[in-house]
Amino acid sequence: MRKAFVTLSALALVIVSVAVAQDKPAATATATTTTTATTAPADPVIITAGSIEIRQSEFETAVKSLPPEYQQYALGPGKKQFADDYLRMKVLAAEGMKAGLDQTPDVLKQLDLLKQNLVAQEELKKIDASTTVSDADLKKAYDENKKDYEQVKARHILIAFKGSPAAQKGKKELTDAEAKAKADSLRAEIVSGKAKFEDVAKKESDDVESGKNGGELGSFGHGQMVPEFEAAAFNGKPGDVTEPVKTQFGYHIIKVEEHTMTPFDQVKPALEKTLKQKKLRETLDALKDSAKPTYDEAYFAPPKPVEAPPTAKPEAAKSDTPKAAPKPTKKP
Repeated sequence: MRKAFVTLSALALVIVSVAVAQDKPAATATATTTTTATTAPADPVIITAGSIEIRQSEFETAVKSLPPEYQQYALGPGKKQFADDYLRMKVLAAEGMKAGLDQTPDVLKQLDLLKQNLVAQEELKKIDASTTVSDADLKKAYDENKKDYEQVKARHILIAFKGSPAAQKGKKELTDAEAKAKADSLRAEIVSGKAKFEDVAKKESDDVESGKNGGELGSFGHGQMVPEFEAAAFNGKPGDVTEPVKTQFGYHIIKVEEHTMTPFDQVKPALEKTLKQKKLRETLDALKDSAKPTYDEAYFAPPKPVEAPPTAKPEAAKSDTPKAAPKPTKKP
């Protein structure tokens, strides 16, 4: 169903292309006919239906109007299906044009809108092709945003307290103070050389998965860890074993192993794409602003909030039956 929908969307664009071609002057049409006749051997007719002829180049242009992920299907296992849909569109269009439907006001308005959209897309391609980013701009952007490319390689030991998501079932629950005291004690053993960080992590860490590997977390960048943990890790120097850091998970002892930066050459392609898109947006905004647009403020005013209807007070149920008089109470 989705492929069929995409196919129909592509066919709509093809119809517009045909309609746009009809608006060209006769001289252009003659030149096109001559070219077609000359290149006929390299551009064979692949579908005929009555007076309709579809050449290979026309068919493949229609396929190119599909999203990239569907083009391979339309030129592969779905080629015949797409051809059937395309021919169906051509037949319908031919019948509609015989009936003069291409000259109705609504159709003309839609064709004009779609024509403008196609021309706008071509102009956008032209602007995009002329938009470049210099190596100097790329290097400047890299240097100004080095934080985004910084990474830390670290290990940690987690001592969870009561209520922590990392608290282990069947293990004695520790209060906040007890967890802090245990973390301080373990760090002291590591710093003094009495115990190896990796061995302590395997035995004591409540982060069981990293604990199996001696607390190894690998490398991570900014924004990948909770803020308190990130600050301690990035502020530490290689070889440091930090004071216990409290997060919602418990107390972490962090061993900073390495600070690294993703090299400029490695991020250059992605950075170039980002900067080019930014420059393209700025160019389009400048183009729009240079036209000095004005808007009808009354028409584009935000809609007024819908007022809730007043709540009617419930009325006491009325009854046509007269109320019975109260019964007299017997005196004792």
